[in-house]
Amino acid sequence: MSTYQPAWRRPIANAFRVTARGAVRFCVRRRIHPDVISYLSIVASAVAALAFWRSSSTRWLLLVAPVFCYVRLWLNMLDGMVAIASQQATARGEILNDLPDRVSDVLIFAGVAHSGLGTPWLGYWAAICALLTAYVGTLGQAVGVQREFSGVMTKPWRMVVLHAGAWGVFATGRAAIVDWTCLVIIAGCLQTIGLRLRRILDALDAKAEGVAP
Repeated sequence: MSTYQPAWRRPIANAFRVTARGAVRFCVRRRIHPDVISYLSIVASAVAALAFWRSSSTRWLLLVAPVFCYVRLWLNMLDGMVAIASQQATARGEILNDLPDRVSDVLIFAGVAHSGLGTPWLGYWAAICALLTAYVGTLGQAVGVQREFSGVMTKPWRMVVLHAGAWGVFATGRAAIVDWTCLVIIAGCLQTIGLRLRRILDALDAKAEGVAP
């Protein structure tokens, strides 16, 4: 059994964690490896992407796609909880916990870009900004300070905004909502990137001066 403990864990509301307790016990009893759960999150994201892609011709898929976005988030949480509960957490596991998230972001926003409901380049810019947001968050850990999860457009909120946009299009029939949704995500990501960079740089300055952040 591994005694490795992740240096930084994403803050998750306890109400959300409670939903996975039974699944954690099941996975530990059945010896389901956390990496398998990480890969399943990509599958959920691919289903969401497919639903977005086909939503212009099959409008009810706009109701389905956000559900799989949330399944993706739930699996992203579950893999880490299982890794710790089963004492299988490793440094390698941290990579396999994070990398599928980035694949998932690209898949989902590529599905939005090719949905035929909005402007494709806005969907791809949303994907790029999502990747940069996550990348900047890891920079602090890479340089020896904190991993940053701050900002208004964190991974869960990107999915919430996308959910609101998808259901808004379904309810109103106004495809332009997709473009506005992407613009909100892009703007939120830029704010989040700026905030994370500032907090990381402040932490580096404090470290250089020997002051606890």
